Amino acid sequence: MKVLARVFKSAKREFDCKIEETGQMIVATALGNLLKGDENTIVVGDYVVIDNNTIVEVLPRTNEMYRLIIREQKKKVTASNCDLLVIVSSVSKPEYKRGIVDRFLVRAHQWGIRPLMVFNKMDEYDSNILDIQFEFDRMNNLGIECFEVSAVENNYKPRFLKLGIEDLKSRLHQKTSIFLGQSGVGKSKLISQVSEGKINLLSNEVGRVGKGKHTTTWSEIVDCESMSLIDSPGIRSFGVEDLLQEDLITYFPDLEEGAVKCKFSNCDHLEDSKGCYFYTLDPGTRETQLLMSRLDSFCRMKEEISETPSYLKK
Repeated sequence: MKVLARVFKSAKREFDCKIEETGQMIVATALGNLLKGDENTIVVGDYVVIDNNTIVEVLPRTNEMYRLIIREQKKKVTASNCDLLVIVSSVSKPEYKRGIVDRFLVRAHQWGIRPLMVFNKMDEYDSNILDIQFEFDRMNNLGIECFEVSAVENNYKPRFLKLGIEDLKSRLHQKTSIFLGQSGVGKSKLISQVSEGKINLLSNEVGRVGKGKHTTTWSEIVDCESMSLIDSPGIRSFGVEDLLQEDLITYFPDLEEGAVKCKFSNCDHLEDSKGCYFYTLDPGTRETQLLMSRLDSFCRMKEEISETPSYLKK
Protein backbone atom coordinates (compact mmCIF):
# COMPACT_ATOMS: atom_id res chain seq x y z
CA MET A 1 0.00 0.00 0.00
CA LYS A 2 1.42 3.37 -1.05
CA VAL A 3 1.63 6.17 1.54
CA LEU A 4 2.73 9.83 1.52
CA ALA A 5 5.61 10.61 3.87
CA ARG A 6 8.25 13.23 4.55
CA VAL A 7 12.00 12.61 4.83
CA PHE A 8 13.19 13.62 8.31
CA LYS A 9 16.68 12.15 8.30
CA SER A 10 19.08 11.02 5.62
CA ALA A 11 21.89 8.54 6.19
CA LYS A 12 23.53 7.29 3.00
CA ARG A 13 20.89 5.02 1.45
CA GLU A 14 18.46 4.88 4.38
CA PHE A 15 15.88 7.52 5.21
CA ASP A 16 13.83 8.14 8.34
CA CYS A 17 10.39 9.13 7.06
CA LYS A 18 7.27 10.36 8.84
CA ILE A 19 4.02 9.09 7.37
CA GLU A 20 1.75 12.09 6.84
CA GLU A 21 -1.53 10.41 7.75
CA THR A 22 -0.50 8.61 10.93
CA GLY A 23 2.64 10.45 12.09
CA GLN A 24 4.47 7.12 12.34
CA MET A 25 8.24 7.17 11.76
CA ILE A 26 9.64 4.41 9.55
CA VAL A 27 13.01 3.63 7.97
CA ALA A 28 12.86 3.35 4.19
CA THR A 29 15.26 2.64 1.36
CA ALA A 30 14.90 4.03 -2.16
CA LEU A 31 14.67 2.67 -5.66
CA GLY A 32 18.06 2.68 -7.34
CA ASN A 33 17.02 5.05 -10.10
CA LEU A 34 16.23 7.73 -7.48
CA LEU A 35 19.80 7.69 -6.21
CA LYS A 36 21.88 7.13 -9.34
CA GLY A 37 24.44 9.76 -10.19
CA ASP A 38 23.09 12.50 -7.93
CA GLU A 39 23.40 12.56 -4.16
CA ASN A 40 20.81 15.36 -4.07
CA THR A 41 17.99 13.23 -5.45
CA ILE A 42 16.45 12.67 -2.02
CA VAL A 43 17.08 15.24 0.74
CA VAL A 44 15.66 16.10 4.13
CA GLY A 45 12.30 17.82 3.77
CA ASP A 46 11.27 15.97 0.62
CA TYR A 47 7.77 14.57 0.37
CA VAL A 48 7.92 11.04 -0.98
CA VAL A 49 5.67 8.14 -1.90
CA ILE A 50 6.55 4.93 -0.04
CA ASP A 51 5.48 1.45 -1.02
CA ASN A 52 6.43 -1.41 1.31
CA ASN A 53 9.17 0.63 3.03
CA THR A 54 10.67 1.66 -0.31
CA ILE A 55 10.65 5.21 -1.66
CA VAL A 56 9.26 4.94 -5.16
CA GLU A 57 8.67 8.61 -5.98
CA VAL A 58 9.89 12.06 -4.89
CA LEU A 59 7.27 14.79 -5.21
CA PRO A 60 8.10 18.23 -6.69
CA ARG A 61 9.70 20.64 -4.20
CA THR A 62 8.37 24.08 -3.28
CA ASN A 63 11.95 25.25 -2.66
CA GLU A 64 15.49 24.02 -2.10
CA MET A 65 18.36 25.10 0.13
CA TYR A 66 21.44 24.78 -2.03
CA ARG A 67 24.68 26.29 -3.27
CA LEU A 68 26.93 25.65 -6.23
CA ILE A 69 30.13 23.76 -5.43
CA ILE A 70 32.36 25.56 -7.94
CA ARG A 71 35.29 23.15 -7.97
CA GLU A 72 32.91 20.32 -8.84
CA GLN A 73 30.50 22.46 -10.92
CA LYS A 74 27.73 20.76 -9.00
CA LYS A 75 24.58 21.98 -7.32
CA LYS A 76 24.56 20.77 -3.71
CA VAL A 77 21.04 20.60 -2.24
CA THR A 78 20.93 20.22 1.55
CA ALA A 79 17.20 20.40 2.33
CA SER A 80 13.85 21.21 0.74
CA ASN A 81 10.31 22.43 1.42
CA CYS A 82 11.29 24.85 4.19
CA ASP A 83 8.69 27.45 5.21
CA LEU A 84 10.75 30.05 7.07
CA LEU A 85 14.36 31.24 7.32
CA VAL A 86 14.90 32.79 10.76
CA ILE A 87 17.84 35.19 10.82
CA VAL A 88 19.14 35.60 14.37
CA SER A 89 21.40 38.53 15.16
CA SER A 90 22.83 39.90 18.39
CA VAL A 91 22.62 43.62 19.21
CA SER A 92 25.54 43.48 21.67
CA LYS A 93 28.24 40.80 21.59
CA PRO A 94 28.95 39.78 18.92
CA GLU A 95 28.07 43.13 17.41
CA TYR A 96 25.34 43.41 14.82
CA LYS A 97 26.72 42.92 11.30
CA ARG A 98 24.49 44.34 8.60
CA GLY A 99 26.49 42.74 5.79
CA ILE A 100 25.98 39.22 7.18
CA VAL A 101 22.24 39.82 7.51
CA ASP A 102 22.08 40.95 3.88
CA ARG A 103 23.91 37.79 2.80
CA PHE A 104 21.32 35.67 4.58
CA LEU A 105 18.60 37.67 2.83
CA VAL A 106 20.20 37.01 -0.56
CA ARG A 107 20.11 33.25 0.11
CA ALA A 108 16.51 33.44 1.34
CA HIS A 109 15.55 35.19 -1.90
CA GLN A 110 17.53 32.73 -3.99
CA TRP A 111 16.02 29.72 -2.22
CA GLY A 112 12.48 31.09 -2.26
CA ILE A 113 12.06 30.95 1.54
CA ARG A 114 10.30 33.64 3.56
CA PRO A 115 12.79 35.32 5.96
CA LEU A 116 12.12 36.56 9.49
CA MET A 117 14.51 38.84 11.41
CA VAL A 118 15.18 38.35 15.12
CA PHE A 119 17.08 40.95 17.13
CA ASN A 120 18.37 38.98 20.14
CA LYS A 121 20.06 40.07 23.40
CA MET A 122 17.86 43.17 23.50
CA ASP A 123 18.28 43.23 27.29
CA GLU A 124 21.83 44.46 26.52
CA TYR A 125 20.81 46.97 23.84
CA ASP A 126 22.77 50.25 23.71
CA SER A 127 21.38 52.95 21.41
CA ASN A 128 24.84 54.53 21.22
CA ILE A 129 26.14 51.43 19.46
CA LEU A 130 23.22 50.43 17.23
CA ASP A 131 20.25 52.30 15.80
CA ILE A 132 17.60 49.59 16.09
CA GLN A 133 14.98 51.73 14.33
CA PHE A 134 17.22 52.15 11.27
CA GLU A 135 17.81 48.40 11.03
CA PHE A 136 14.09 47.75 11.50
CA ASP A 137 13.26 50.21 8.72
CA ARG A 138 15.71 48.44 6.37
CA MET A 139 13.86 45.17 6.94
CA ASN A 140 10.42 46.78 6.89
CA ASN A 141 11.13 48.20 3.43
CA LEU A 142 11.54 44.60 2.27
CA GLY A 143 8.35 43.42 3.96
CA ILE A 144 10.30 41.38 6.52
CA GLU A 145 8.83 40.93 9.99
CA CYS A 146 11.20 41.78 12.86
CA PHE A 147 11.12 40.44 16.41
CA GLU A 148 12.71 41.90 19.53
CA VAL A 149 13.72 39.20 22.04
CA SER A 150 16.04 38.22 24.85
CA ALA A 151 16.80 34.51 24.86
CA VAL A 152 17.97 34.72 28.51
CA GLU A 153 14.89 36.56 29.81
CA ASN A 154 11.72 34.54 29.31
CA ASN A 155 9.48 37.43 30.32
CA TYR A 156 11.22 40.08 28.24
CA LYS A 157 8.78 42.57 26.71
CA PRO A 158 9.59 44.48 23.49
CA ARG A 159 10.53 48.11 24.04
CA PHE A 160 11.24 49.28 20.49
CA LEU A 161 9.49 46.92 18.09
CA LYS A 162 5.92 45.62 18.10
CA LEU A 163 6.69 41.91 17.90
CA GLY A 164 8.29 39.79 20.65
CA ILE A 165 8.94 36.17 21.59
CA GLU A 166 5.27 35.13 21.76
CA ASP A 167 4.70 36.53 18.27
CA LEU A 168 7.73 34.58 17.02
CA LYS A 169 6.38 31.37 18.53
CA SER A 170 3.10 32.02 16.75
CA ARG A 171 4.81 32.49 13.38
CA LEU A 172 6.79 29.26 13.81
CA HIS A 173 3.74 27.21 14.79
CA GLN A 174 3.27 24.21 12.49
CA LYS A 175 6.07 25.46 10.22
CA THR A 176 9.41 24.01 9.15
CA SER A 177 12.08 26.61 9.85
CA ILE A 178 15.82 26.98 9.51
CA PHE A 179 17.70 29.25 11.95
CA LEU A 180 20.77 31.10 10.67
CA GLY A 181 23.11 33.28 12.66
CA GLN A 182 26.73 33.89 13.51
CA SER A 183 28.36 32.02 16.36
CA GLY A 184 27.53 33.62 19.69
CA VAL A 185 24.30 35.38 18.71
CA GLY A 186 22.26 33.15 21.03
CA LYS A 187 20.70 30.96 18.36
CA SER A 188 20.70 27.78 20.44
CA LYS A 189 19.15 29.45 23.49
CA LEU A 190 16.52 31.07 21.30
CA ILE A 191 15.64 27.72 19.72
CA SER A 192 15.24 26.21 23.18
CA GLN A 193 13.04 29.14 24.20
CA VAL A 194 10.67 29.09 21.22
CA SER A 195 10.35 25.29 21.43
CA GLU A 196 9.61 25.60 25.17
CA GLY A 197 12.55 23.37 26.05
CA LYS A 198 11.68 20.55 23.66
CA ILE A 199 14.70 21.35 21.48
CA ASN A 200 18.02 21.82 23.27
CA LEU A 201 21.06 22.51 21.12
CA LEU A 202 23.27 23.99 23.83
CA SER A 203 25.37 20.82 23.97
CA ASN A 204 24.88 20.18 20.24
CA GLU A 205 22.27 17.60 21.13
CA VAL A 206 18.57 17.46 20.46
CA GLY A 207 16.22 16.38 23.24
CA ARG A 208 12.98 14.80 22.11
CA VAL A 209 10.35 13.92 24.67
CA GLY A 210 10.30 10.13 24.92
CA LYS A 211 12.71 9.68 22.02
CA GLY A 212 16.15 10.02 23.56
CA LYS A 213 18.94 12.29 22.33
CA HIS A 214 21.14 12.45 19.29
CA THR A 215 23.35 14.91 17.47
CA THR A 216 21.64 17.22 15.01
CA THR A 217 23.07 17.85 11.55
CA TRP A 218 22.05 19.44 8.28
CA SER A 219 20.60 16.07 7.29
CA GLU A 220 17.82 16.06 9.85
CA ILE A 221 14.51 17.68 10.71
CA VAL A 222 13.82 17.95 14.42
CA ASP A 223 10.12 17.60 15.26
CA CYS A 224 8.82 19.11 18.48
CA GLU A 225 5.06 18.90 18.08
CA SER A 226 4.34 22.62 17.59
CA MET A 227 7.19 23.28 15.14
CA SER A 228 9.88 21.57 13.07
CA LEU A 229 13.46 22.73 12.78
CA ILE A 230 16.32 22.29 10.34
CA ASP A 231 19.34 23.48 12.30
CA SER A 232 22.48 24.76 10.58
CA PRO A 233 25.54 23.85 12.66
CA GLY A 234 27.49 23.17 9.46
CA ILE A 235 27.40 26.80 8.30
CA ARG A 236 30.61 28.58 9.28
CA SER A 237 30.74 31.31 6.63
CA PHE A 238 28.31 32.65 4.13
CA GLY A 239 30.26 33.43 1.00
CA VAL A 240 28.46 34.30 -2.21
CA GLU A 241 31.22 33.49 -4.70
CA ASP A 242 29.03 30.85 -6.34
CA LEU A 243 26.46 33.42 -7.50
CA LEU A 244 26.49 35.00 -10.97
CA GLN A 245 27.16 38.74 -11.16
CA GLU A 246 24.20 39.29 -13.45
CA ASP A 247 21.87 37.53 -11.01
CA LEU A 248 22.90 39.40 -7.85
CA ILE A 249 20.71 42.47 -8.41
CA THR A 250 17.63 40.23 -8.63
CA TYR A 251 18.25 39.19 -5.03
CA PHE A 252 18.02 42.87 -4.02
CA PRO A 253 14.45 43.70 -5.11
CA ASP A 254 14.61 47.13 -3.47
CA LEU A 255 17.67 48.00 -5.59
CA GLU A 256 16.52 46.33 -8.79
CA GLU A 257 13.68 48.83 -9.16
CA GLY A 258 16.13 51.75 -9.11
CA ALA A 259 18.85 50.06 -11.16
CA VAL A 260 16.72 50.11 -14.31
CA LYS A 261 16.82 53.92 -14.11
CA CYS A 262 20.61 54.06 -14.48
CA LYS A 263 21.87 55.57 -17.75
CA PHE A 264 23.77 52.42 -18.69
CA SER A 265 22.47 48.85 -18.33
CA ASN A 266 25.90 47.60 -17.19
CA CYS A 267 26.21 50.21 -14.44
CA ASP A 268 28.43 49.16 -11.52
CA HIS A 269 26.47 51.40 -9.12
CA LEU A 270 29.65 52.89 -7.69
CA GLU A 271 30.09 56.53 -6.71
CA ASP A 272 32.10 57.25 -9.86
CA SER A 273 29.71 55.32 -12.16
CA LYS A 274 28.49 57.74 -14.82
CA GLY A 275 24.72 58.14 -14.87
CA CYS A 276 24.07 55.94 -11.81
CA TYR A 277 20.54 56.57 -10.55
CA PHE A 278 21.35 55.99 -6.89
CA TYR A 279 23.80 58.91 -6.74
CA THR A 280 21.17 61.34 -8.04
CA LEU A 281 19.11 60.85 -4.88
CA ASP A 282 19.12 63.33 -1.99
CA PRO A 283 21.66 61.87 0.49
CA GLY A 284 20.06 63.78 3.35
CA THR A 285 16.79 61.82 3.37
CA ARG A 286 16.27 58.74 5.48
CA GLU A 287 14.86 56.85 2.49
CA THR A 288 18.09 57.41 0.56
CA GLN A 289 20.23 56.45 3.54
CA LEU A 290 18.33 53.17 3.92
CA LEU A 291 18.67 52.42 0.21
CA MET A 292 22.38 53.29 0.13
CA SER A 293 23.06 50.98 3.09
CA ARG A 294 21.66 48.17 0.96
CA LEU A 295 23.66 49.33 -2.07
CA ASP A 296 26.84 49.14 0.04
CA SER A 297 26.12 45.47 0.80
CA PHE A 298 25.36 44.81 -2.86
CA CYS A 299 28.66 46.32 -4.04
CA ARG A 300 30.68 44.36 -1.48
CA MET A 301 29.09 41.11 -2.58
CA LYS A 302 29.51 41.94 -6.26
CA GLU A 303 33.23 42.51 -5.70
CA GLU A 304 33.52 39.12 -4.02
CA ILE A 305 31.59 37.42 -6.82
CA SER A 306 33.77 39.01 -9.51
CA GLU A 307 36.84 37.19 -8.17
CA THR A 308 35.49 33.89 -9.54
CA PRO A 309 35.02 33.68 -13.34
CA SER A 310 31.40 33.23 -14.43
CA TYR A 311 32.20 30.28 -16.71
CA LEU A 312 33.05 28.20 -13.64
CA LYS A 313 29.53 28.69 -12.27
CA LYS A 314 27.54 27.45 -15.26
